[in-house]
Amino acid sequence: MANFDSAWFVYGVLLLLLATSFVVRIDYVRMGLAAAALVALPLVLFRDPDVGYGLLVLAILVVNIGILTRLWLHGTNVRFSAEEEELRRQHFGRLGPLAARGLIDQGHWISAKRGEVLIRENQAAPSLFYLAEGLASVQRDGAEIARLSDGALIGEATVLGGAHATGTVVLGSNARLWFVPAAALRAYLAANPDLAGALHEGFARALRGKLASANTRIAERPLVSKATPASDASNM
Repeated sequence: MANFDSAWFVYGVLLLLLATSFVVRIDYVRMGLAAAALVALPLVLFRDPDVGYGLLVLAILVVNIGILTRLWLHGTNVRFSAEEEELRRQHFGRLGPLAARGLIDQGHWISAKRGEVLIRENQAAPSLFYLAEGLASVQRDGAEIARLSDGALIGEATVLGGAHATGTVVLGSNARLWFVPAAALRAYLAANPDLAGALHEGFARALRGKLASANTRIAERPLVSKATPASDASNM
């Protein structure tokens, strides 16, 4: 080991710690710390070994691997009902089992009747809704501008920012819904900021689906009718 140059390992550890500094999810931070400790082990073994330094590096490695293993085992024991799994698949696919479980548990599952109003025009969305089963109508100034069906998110465009909705959402049939109050959702994301990116991605995907559907409906209308801008249907 006479030609061993520990500088490369020092650089490797520093680069790993730098990369870890940019991640948001705490489990990724732990992975970075464990990897940095693993790279640092040759310094302990092959150059001027120091018992205290070696024990510290090993402690960092063992502690982080132990916590990651516990989180992984905990995640494998998380269970979802069929409707929860569908919600997760459609809108929270980037969230791990534990994160998805925590988010879904902030809300409630209900059965609602035809004609119930979920969101009112010119008012802030009271909750984020997921339409598991049923139909809903998006109306503006009393005219229908879009229809929503199984799997739709409702309120995702305005629930976090508190902006007023540009339309009213009314159930067109009896429905099965999951909903989380706006204040509870904002508080949960404030306490778990690492979830925000994945949640916003799900919201953006839902909005793109609404825009595509609204544009299709506009294209199918008679030319004599006045088309409603597709963006109005997405501000729910």
